[in-house]
Parts: sequence; C-alpha cells; structure tokens
Amino acid sequence: MSTNSFDLVMAELKDMKKKMDADKRAMKAAAVQKRKDARLVAKEHNRLTKSVKKAGHQAPSSLDCNSVKNMYYSDRDTQAFIAGSSLMDSYNSVKSDWD
Repeated sequence: MSTNSFDLVMAELKDMKKKMDADKRAMKAAAVQKRKDARLVAKEHNRLTKSVKKAGHQAPSSLDCNSVKNMYYSDRDTQAFIAGSSLMDSYNSVKSDWD
C-alpha cells in the first residue's frame, strides 16, 4: 500500500468522522429542542389546569338547572301546562270519538 492511497483512505475516514460528528450534534440539538417544547407544553397545561380549577365554581355542574330538584318538571307543573294549552282542548274534543 503506497503512501498516496493511505492518505486517500485517511482523508475519507476524516470526512466520515466530520459527517458523523455533525449528525450527532444535529441529533443532540433536536433532542434539546424537543425537551424544551415538552416543558413549554407542560407549563401551558399546568397554567390552564390551574385556571380551570380556579374557575371551578363557574362550571356547568354547579348551575342550579342541573340539580336534581330542578331537572324535571313536577306533576303539578305538567298538569298546569297541559290544562292551559290547545293540546288539551283538542284531546277533550276528540276523546268521545274513541269510544
């Protein structure tokens, strides 16, 4: 093996090493950026979670309309509504036709 071919092989190996080092630096930089992005997302999530917990008293579950006592009409309310509607008048007028 001559000195010239040895120098060519060494130059090629050095070029490969430079390329591998550049790839390694790029991968490390990408990993660092990914960790930074993950931290930012977690920070934003924590901020939003805190604000949601802080506004918990305004949640829809705390509204009076969702309580069990206000969720359904009572029988008295239903009867009052039906008695004053045209539905009841129509029902009473055709009720005798069914017999």
